[in-house]
Amino acid sequence: QVQLVESGGGLAQAGGSLRLSCTASGSIRRIDSMGWYREAPGKQRGLVALIPSAGSTNYVDSVKGRFTISRDNAGKTVHLQMNSLKPEDTAVYYCSAYIRTIDYTSMDYWGQGIQVTVSS
Repeated sequence: QVQLVESGGGLAQAGGSLRLSCTASGSIRRIDSMGWYREAPGKQRGLVALIPSAGSTNYVDSVKGRFTISRDNAGKTVHLQMNSLKPEDTAVYYCSAYIRTIDYTSMDYWGQGIQVTVSS
């Protein structure tokens, strides 16, 4: 069994910063990509940032230059540093990871979601 646990959301003022973290645990053999998605009220969930086990990071255009995704050395924790926040960044943020478990099954796993609210 695999779990993704998110932390770090909350309330920020426009122009402020927040840092999200997500740690994967359980019967993990390998973690390939890890990423953050967000879902605002009335909108579909969409990709914010993605970081593979090797290679370049990927960001949605609206957060380029403001958000930075990173992973720790063990590869099981992903962070999203969010700077210069805007009210339109308000959403529930979800951590996702493509994980191969010890039984060699690979699939996407999701965290429970964490609220980020940016006030103007």
